[in-house]
Amino acid sequence: MHLRHQIVALAIVPLIVAILTVTAFITWQSTRLAQSSIDTFERNMLKAKETELLNLTNLAISAIQEIYADAGQQDEAAKERVRSILTALDYGTDGYFFVYDYDGNNVVHPRQTFRPGHNWLDLTDPDGDKVIANLIAKAKEGGGLHQYKWEKPSSGEIADKLSFAVGLEKWKWMVGTGVYLDDVYAQTAAANADTRRNIRETFTIVALIAVPAVLLVFATCLWITLHERRLADDKLTALTQRVIDAQEEERARLARELHDGISQSLVGVRYAIDLASRKAKGNADDASAAIDRGAEALTQAIKEVRRLSHELRPRVLDDLGLTPALKSLAQNFGERTGIEIDVQADGPDVLKAEASTALYRIAQEALTNIERHAGASRVNVRLWRERQRVRMTISDNGGGFDGSSAGAWPKSGGLGLRNMQERMSHFGGILLVKSSGDGTTLTAMLPKSANRPEDKQVAA
Repeated sequence: MHLRHQIVALAIVPLIVAILTVTAFITWQSTRLAQSSIDTFERNMLKAKETELLNLTNLAISAIQEIYADAGQQDEAAKERVRSILTALDYGTDGYFFVYDYDGNNVVHPRQTFRPGHNWLDLTDPDGDKVIANLIAKAKEGGGLHQYKWEKPSSGEIADKLSFAVGLEKWKWMVGTGVYLDDVYAQTAAANADTRRNIRETFTIVALIAVPAVLLVFATCLWITLHERRLADDKLTALTQRVIDAQEEERARLARELHDGISQSLVGVRYAIDLASRKAKGNADDASAAIDRGAEALTQAIKEVRRLSHELRPRVLDDLGLTPALKSLAQNFGERTGIEIDVQADGPDVLKAEASTALYRIAQEALTNIERHAGASRVNVRLWRERQRVRMTISDNGGGFDGSSAGAWPKSGGLGLRNMQERMSHFGGILLVKSSGDGTTLTAMLPKSANRPEDKQVAA
C-alpha cells in the first residue's frame, strides 16, 4: 500500500468505525428504551386487567351477598338462586363467571354447558397446568390470581387467560371470573413491530447520511492527494529542470573561465617558455627576463585555478567554519570589486555543516547580485544568534529592485531568489528580502533544528 493510500485509509477507517459504533450504540440504546417502554406498557395493561377482575369479582359477590348471608349450609334453594344470578352475570363476548366446589365439580359455566355436574379437578391446560385445582387452591387461600390457557368462546382458540378466584367457605364453592390476555399480547407484539420498524428506519436514515458523508470524505481526500501529488510532481519537474539549467550554466561559466582565464594564461606561459628557449639557445642576454615573464604568467594561472576552486568549494568553510569563510569571501569580494564591505560575526559556530553551506551559498549569491546589479558602494554582513537561532543579514546601499515577485531579483550562475528560499526551506528556515531605492536587505533565519548538538559545537 502506497503512503497516500495509507493516509487515506487512516483518515477513512476511524471515521467508518466511529460511525458504525455510534450507529450500533444508538440502535442498542433505542431498542433498550423501547423494550423498557413496552415492558412497562405490558405491566400496566396486566395491572389494569387485575384491577378489572377484582372489581368484577366484588360486583358478583355483592350481587349474591344477601342471599348467601341468609342461607344455610345445605340451603339448595339459595344455591339455585345464586347459580341463576352468576349464570346471568356475563359481560361481553368472552366475559362470564364460573363456579366449582372444592372437590372440583362444576356448578356454573354459562359458556361451556357440558361442564356442570362433572368433576374437572384433574383438568390440565396445554402447558400441563392443573387449572381447576390451582384456582380452588387460590380460593382456599382467601382469593388470588392465576394465569393459564383456556378456550376462548368467541373464537374457539386456546389463549392465555388470567382469572381471579374467591371462596364461599360456607358452601365450599370457588367463584371466579377471568379475562383473556391475547389482546394485551397483540398490542405488545404490535408495539414491538413498530419499534423494530422505527429502528430500521433510524438505521436507514443514519446510513443514508453516513455513507454519502464517508464517500464524500474519501473522494475529497483522494482528490486532495491526487492534487497534491500533481503539484509535487510539477514542483519536482521544475526543480529538476532548474538543477539541470544550473549545472549547464555552471559548466558554461567554468568553460568561459577556463578559456578566457586559465587557458590564455597557459598559452602566454607557453609563448614565454618558447621565447626563453630560443633566446637561451642563441645565448641572448635577456633570456632570463623571458623566463621570469613565463614564471609570472604561470603564477597568475595558479591563482586563477585557486580562485575557481575557492568558488566551487572553499576549503576554509570545511576547515575553519562559517565565520572565517564569510570573512574570506568578503575580503575577496572587496579586493575584486573595490566595494567597501564589513563583516560582523558574534558567538561560536553552532550550525550543522549543511546549514553552514546553505548560508555561505546565500551570501555568495547575494554578493554576486550586488556586484552585478546593485551599483552599491558599501555592503554590511552580520551573522548572529537570537534565542539559539542563527540569523544572517546582508544589506547594501545600492539602487534596489522590484521585490513584488520572486523572479524580480536578477539571477546569477543559475541561482536566484527562489533557489535561496529553497535552501532555507530545506532546513525549515525563512528568507526575507526588503528592497527600496535606498538599498536592499536580505535576512536569512534558521531554526534551532539546524544547530549541531551542543557537545559538538566549537568556538568561532
